Amino acid sequence: MRHPHTRTSRRRVVGVLAVSLLALGTAAPSVAVAREQRSAPTEARGLALTPPMGFNNWNSTHCGPEFNESMVEGIADLFIEKGLKDAGYQYVNLDDCWALPARDANGRLVPDPVRFPHGIEAVADYVHAKGLKLGIYTSAGTKTCSSTGFPGALGHEENDARQFAEWGIDYLKYDNCNNQGADARQRYVTMRDALRDATGRTGRPIVYSICEWGDNKPWEWASGVGQLWRTTHDIQDKWSSMLSILKKNLPLAPYAGPGHWNDPDMLEVGNGGMTDTEYRTHFSMWSVMAAPLLIGSDLRKASPATLGILANKDVIAVDQDPLGKQGTVVSSEGGRWVVAKQMKDGSRAVALFNETDTPQHIATTARAVGLPQAPAYTLRDLWQHRNYNTAGAVSATVPAHGTVLVRVSPDRHWSKNPPAVELAADSAPLVVAGRPAALTSTVTDLGRTSAHDVSVSLTGPEGWTVRARSAPRAHAVPTGTTLTTRWAVTAPKGTPTGSYDLTLRTSYGSPAKVRATNTTTVTASVVVPPPAGTSYLGDLPWMSATNGYGPVERDTSNGESAAGDGRPITVGGVVYAKGLGTHAPSEVTYYTGKACTKVSADVGVDDEKGAKGTVSFEIWADGTKVASTGVLTNAMAAQPISADVTGAQVVRLVVTNGGDNTDSDHADWADARLTC
Repeated sequence: MRHPHTRTSRRRVVGVLAVSLLALGTAAPSVAVAREQRSAPTEARGLALTPPMGFNNWNSTHCGPEFNESMVEGIADLFIEKGLKDAGYQYVNLDDCWALPARDANGRLVPDPVRFPHGIEAVADYVHAKGLKLGIYTSAGTKTCSSTGFPGALGHEENDARQFAEWGIDYLKYDNCNNQGADARQRYVTMRDALRDATGRTGRPIVYSICEWGDNKPWEWASGVGQLWRTTHDIQDKWSSMLSILKKNLPLAPYAGPGHWNDPDMLEVGNGGMTDTEYRTHFSMWSVMAAPLLIGSDLRKASPATLGILANKDVIAVDQDPLGKQGTVVSSEGGRWVVAKQMKDGSRAVALFNETDTPQHIATTARAVGLPQAPAYTLRDLWQHRNYNTAGAVSATVPAHGTVLVRVSPDRHWSKNPPAVELAADSAPLVVAGRPAALTSTVTDLGRTSAHDVSVSLTGPEGWTVRARSAPRAHAVPTGTTLTTRWAVTAPKGTPTGSYDLTLRTSYGSPAKVRATNTTTVTASVVVPPPAGTSYLGDLPWMSATNGYGPVERDTSNGESAAGDGRPITVGGVVYAKGLGTHAPSEVTYYTGKACTKVSADVGVDDEKGAKGTVSFEIWADGTKVASTGVLTNAMAAQPISADVTGAQVVRLVVTNGGDNTDSDHADWADARLTC
C-alpha cells in the first residue's frame, strides 16, 4: 500500500554536491570560470562514484498523459516489488513536461497540477520513503525541449536550483534547447555553481547530468562541472540507433571514471523496437562502457524477459565496479568486437559482440585482454550464470546482433569448474520445404581439462525432421579438439517462408565430477526457389528487410511510417511503376539458390525529398560486394546498376546513408529485376 502524501518537513542529510573543478582555458577567466577553477571540498568528492542507475520516463511516455504522479510513484513501488532496488537502481527521474508553461508571479516553477496534484515535494517524500531518490529535468535555455516549451533555467539558475533542493531533488538532467547561443561551458558552469550554493543552503546533494548531446565535446571539460555528460544525441528504440551511439561512445573510455561518466543516453530495453537478443547486447555494452543505467521503458508493462535483462546482477556488477574503468576495444575486425573492462578485483569483463547479421566466431585470449600468464583461468558466463575453466581462450559463436559477456580471472580454484566449450553451427541453414538441408555442428573444448562423455543434439520446431549423419557422441574431447557432427534438417512440405529456431545443445562431464550443458539457437530460414526467367524483385518474397524509417515498400517510394504510405517511385522526373522504395540505412535479402545470374535496377533518391538526400547503393552476392554506385544525390538522374550473381545462394540489396546522416534518404530501386 502506498504511503499517504505528506507536506511535513523532512530531515535532510547534510551533504555537498560533488564537483571537482577544471580550468576552462588559459585566457583571463570570467567570474564563472574563476569559480570553476576553485578546488572542490574534499568531502564533496563522493557523489556518483559508480554510474547512476534508475529510471527516466521520456523514452516510453514523452509528454503523454500517462506521465503523472501516479506513474512516478508506481515506478518507485515497482523498484521494490521487482527487485530493481535490490539490484542497484536508485533514481526515479522526471523528464520534460512536469511543469506549467509559465512561472508564477515570483518567478518560481510551478508543477502541472493535473499531472502532479500534490506537487513535486510530495512525490519526493514518497520516493524517499522507499529508500529511493528523485530526479528532475530542465534546460540550459529559455525553454525546455518539448514542442510546448516549458520554462528553462537560463537566467534563473540560482532560484531554480534552490527550488529543486527545497523540494528534495537528488538528480538534475540539464538539457540544451533554446540556449540563445550562450556559451555551453558558461551555461553549465553557472548551473553547477547554483547547485553548489543550493546544496550549501539545504544540505541536499544533487547529481548533475549534463545533456548537451556531445556537441561541445563535454568529455574534455565537464569532469569538473557535472557527474555525467551525454556523448551523443538522443537514442531511438532501434538497432541502428543503438549501434551508432555505441560506436561513438566506445572511443571515449579515457575520460570516464568515478564521479565523471560518459553517458550514451538511456536504455531502450523493453520498449519493443528491438529483439531480446539486441536488448541483451544493449545492456551488456552499456555495462561494459560503465554507462549510467537509466531504464527507459514503462516498468508497469515490462515482460519477464525485460525484467530478466534489467535485473541481471552479474552484468550490473560490471557496470558498477568501483574501479570505474570504461571498457576499451581490443579488436573490431569485420564487425566482430572484443571489448574488455578492467575490474577492481583484477579480473576482466569481456564482451564478444557481433555487429553483423549472421552468427560469427569471435575469439580473444586472457593475455590479450590484459590478464597475467596463468596455468588456467575461471570464466563466468554472465548471462548463463555459470563458471567454467579455460586454458586462456575466450571464444564463442555469437548470434547475429548478439553479445556473449564473460568475466575472466586467474583464479587458483579453476579446476573445480568444468571446461568451457564453444558450441557452434557452420551456418544458418536455408531450407526449401520438403527437402533436406545440411548443417554441421561443432563442440570445441577451450578448457585446461578434457570434456568427458560428450553428447550433442539438434531439435527443430514441431513436425520438422532432424537426423544426425555422423556421430553425435564422443567418450572424450581433449583440450583444443572438436567433436564435429553433420545433420540433415527437413521442414515439412507447405511450411511458410520465414525464420525458425533450431536448438543445438551439448552435455558433458569433467574431471571435477561436474556435469555441464551448453545451448545455442540456430536460425533456419524457410525459402522458396526463385522462378526461372526475369522477374521484378518487388513481386518476389524476400528473406528479410530492414529499413531506416518505416517498412520497405513494393512499387512505391518510402513513406517513413506505415506500410503502403508511399508515392509513385519518381527519380529525376521519371516515374516508375515497379521497384522497391527504401530509406537508408536499408537492406533487402533474397534467396537465389545458386540459380540466378543477374540483378539490375535504376537507382536514385526519390524526387519527393526536394534537394535533400544522399545515398549509396550496393549489391552483395553472398558475402561479396559485386556492385556499387558511390554517393548519389537528389540532383542526379537515376543511375543504372547491375551485377553478376552467378552461383550465389543469397543476394542483398544494401543502401547506406552516403556517409553523412539519414536525413531524407529516400532510396529507390526502380525497375529492380532478377534473372534466373
